[in-house]
Amino acid sequence: MELFILRHGEAGKRISSGNKDSARPLTVTGQKEVANIAASLKDLGIKFDLIITSPLKRTHQTAAIVAKKLQNEKKMEDWDELKPEGKSMDLYTRLSSSRQLKPQSSVLIVGHEPYLSNMISEIIADSNSGDGSGSTRIALKKAGLARITVNSSNSNRMQGELKWLLTPRHMKNMLK
Repeated sequence: MELFILRHGEAGKRISSGNKDSARPLTVTGQKEVANIAASLKDLGIKFDLIITSPLKRTHQTAAIVAKKLQNEKKMEDWDELKPEGKSMDLYTRLSSSRQLKPQSSVLIVGHEPYLSNMISEIIADSNSGDGSGSTRIALKKAGLARITVNSSNSNRMQGELKWLLTPRHMKNMLK
């Protein structure tokens, strides 16, 4: 399985404790960054069998921009497992048990920090450690994108190889 992991674009600031964090939308800058990433993905000929996103507004907007550009709107789903307080093990279980995903599937995951960086680090951690607690640490920038080839998967763990980790600037430069 090919996993593409995208952090949501720049979102509006938290103004007060009264405002729901889940309702913060992308800023105009965030929308432009994500549109550039979507254009880069299209130029690279990348297609997704499924786009899964946290249901929070900024991630859903990010996924929707990519889905629209790649004409994947019907293959987009909100998964509670990708909320900031979600657990990666629950995500692995759902991915492993999904009937619509095959070993050759290409999946875009859109979510939040530090969840995504921790998940990437777990997946690519040295498999010799046995517990996935290798010293690998990844930092995924806002609107950053990682690509991982998953080599093995079960309901408790995924193991794979990091193919690339790109910032929005990298993706924008690809369009030139």
